[in-house]
Parts: sequence; C-alpha cells; structure tokens
Amino acid sequence: MSVEPGRLLRAATDPAWYAMAVRSTDVLLLDHANCEKKAASTALALMFAYPEDFELAARMSRLAREELRHFELVQQRLEEQGVEFRRLSPSRYAEGLRKAVARQEPERRRDLLLCGALIEARSHERFMGLVGRLEAPLADFYASLAASEARHAGLYVRLAARRGEAVDERLESLAAVEAELATAPDPEFRFHSGTPA
Repeated sequence: MSVEPGRLLRAATDPAWYAMAVRSTDVLLLDHANCEKKAASTALALMFAYPEDFELAARMSRLAREELRHFELVQQRLEEQGVEFRRLSPSRYAEGLRKAVARQEPERRRDLLLCGALIEARSHERFMGLVGRLEAPLADFYASLAASEARHAGLYVRLAARRGEAVDERLESLAAVEAELATAPDPEFRFHSGTPA
C-alpha cells in the first residue's frame, strides 16, 4: 500500500478554502497552533492507551516531541505577525472522524492510527497548497513543514498495518468520511474545515 499522502485522500481541498486562508491568516495560524497541540496530545493518548505496545510508544514519544516543536514554531509566526491569542471553537473535522472510529479492540487501535494518517495527509495537502498562495515568510514556513506531515502520515499507516491486518478496506471507508468532512460546506473557517459556506 502506498503511503504517499495524496494517495490517502479521496477528495482535494476546494480552492475556496485556500482563498479564505489567504484572507484569514490570523485564524489559520491560531487554529494551526491548536492542531499541533492536538497532534501531540493524540500521540501521548496512544502511548497511555497501549502501554504494552513498545514500538507504538517509542514512535509516539518521538512524534509528540516533534509536534510540540511545530507548535512552538507556529507560536513564533503568531508573534511575528502580531496576532493576539484568542480561543477558537473546534472544527467538526476531528469530532467527525472520532465518531467513525470503532469502539472495540483491536479495531479501535487500527482506526485511530488510520485517522491519524488521514489527518496528517490532509495537513500535508493544505501545507503544499498554501505554499503557492501565501507570501513569504509564511509560504516558506509551510513549505518547511510539509515533509514532516508526509512522514507522519506514512508512519501512522505502517503502524496500523504492521500486525498483518488488511487495512485497505477500512482505510477506504475512513477516507470517505474524511473527504466529506474536508470538503462539505462549512460555516466556520478552520485549518481542517470544509469548503467555506
């Protein structure tokens, strides 16, 4: 199975989302910071949920550190841009994916990892899309982060598939949910929101 990020996604981000991102870089950066914190939190949650899985724990420990470093970098961009902190309501994206996750093990672990792959793949797609639309230094910033998102997406897929489970069919199902969440009309603009309504 390919783990190239774009191959995991079943729908491309609508150009209207990018147009809104260019007009709303303050919200983009604020919610991006939230996403990096949530990504670190997800990695830690997996470590706590599956402490017997030494490989998973080791990978997630490194991933959490990297996500927190990315959070620090986004915070620097916020300061450079003069964006004041304000709380943002969460997008429906993460909650929608959570609802699709199986409740029983071992399917739950597999689904959590596959959802992680899809989130990272969507982030990679949007980072790359922003590079050609934003001006420096933000364009350069997003270009610098894109490779790590691709690597994270591949890591999550490999962790989900390493026990010999056939994940293709389940990934297809979750990818369909992700595609709807990332492209359906959305009243709020967030880093992982759908098409601006």
